[in-house]
Amino acid sequence: MFKKVHLLIGLFVAFYFLPAANNKLIFFPIVLLASMIPDLDAVLAPKRDFRILNPLKNPTYKDFMHSYTLCIVLSVIVAIFLPILGLPFFIGYSTHLFFDSLTVVGIIPFWPFKSRMEGFIIPGSKTEKAIEVVLGIFIVMLILRYLF
Repeated sequence: MFKKVHLLIGLFVAFYFLPAANNKLIFFPIVLLASMIPDLDAVLAPKRDFRILNPLKNPTYKDFMHSYTLCIVLSVIVAIFLPILGLPFFIGYSTHLFFDSLTVVGIIPFWPFKSRMEGFIIPGSKTEKAIEVVLGIFIVMLILRYLF
């Protein structure tokens, strides 16, 4: 899925769970940030040709970044050092993974095991555009719910 859709997914999830959050000012941006982290490999790797980034060009690295294995490990590390950030980090990151698992490219959910989860959504297709519109409508509805 494209970055725009992941940002909308992050916004939707952040707004949806916001009433249950103890610290809303911290919860909201952490969910948004974490929902974009799995795609850091795609952002960094093709832009530069630094040796340190070579592992990012390996297709299995994307599988690693898009795995619940890394999601859980990072969430536990974040929760140990900054407990208030652990749950919003996990929510944002895992939501990204869930929606990527719905695409035809899919993810390897429990890396290093090779089983792949794949869905039916083709990135850039009309289905993804429809998801984008529906998420936008839901976000507006959630914002209106909080305002009125």
